[in-house]
Amino acid sequence: MSGHSKWANIKHRKAAQDAKRGNLFQKLVRAVIVAAKNGGGDPSMNIQLKTAIDRARAASVPNDNIDRAIKRGTGEIEGANYEEITYEGYGSNGVALMIEALTDNRNRTAADMRAILSRGGGSLGESGCVAWMFERKGVVEVKGENLDEEALLMACLDAGAEDMEAQEDGYIIYTDSSAVNDVQEALKKAGYAVTRAETDMIPNSTIAIEAKEQAVKILRLMDNLEEHDDVQNVYANFDIPDELMAQIEAE
Repeated sequence: MSGHSKWANIKHRKAAQDAKRGNLFQKLVRAVIVAAKNGGGDPSMNIQLKTAIDRARAASVPNDNIDRAIKRGTGEIEGANYEEITYEGYGSNGVALMIEALTDNRNRTAADMRAILSRGGGSLGESGCVAWMFERKGVVEVKGENLDEEALLMACLDAGAEDMEAQEDGYIIYTDSSAVNDVQEALKKAGYAVTRAETDMIPNSTIAIEAKEQAVKILRLMDNLEEHDDVQNVYANFDIPDELMAQIEAE
């Protein structure tokens, strides 16, 4: 699928580094709380909750923390009341940004987003200013060597797979946002190693960033946004060539 954000791939290559951040557990726990609040505490009946639990477990969040988060979401125990907010704006070079946050203080988070974007050469926009540039899709990542592309696609086509994209160490399978869990289960049943199954905002087109200085600037902005305690996900429509990205990562 053309237009998949390079940031999604960069972000997940940095998973080991991200796991060291002190705020990672907090972000994952918040996601469980909100998912349970939105759809109930049974993950078999609440796909959003199942995804949040899977992400938390993958990051080694203790089961007790997950259980308490579910109970906070369903109201069995008291705690902060988080709400979901999506901010839209621009980075340098006209890069479109979608920022998903969970916050217990809407005014504080909006002010913080405005300040981070301004420092990074961007700006906070009005609701709807860039949403039309993105489409929500299910994204399932499969890792493995010498995978047969046709066999892989056939294993998940009936479950709702729509497209595939080759990666260095596997494939990304795209689905309708409602089919991501079905595709994940079909692939697991067929014996494939599924490393991620979530929904992402996929840009319909991308902006090429070919100058090193510009690339470093937008990557720094993305890092600063993602490091904020309230931010869950950041999506963007930039495309940095692999050669330039390798050069930046090597420094």
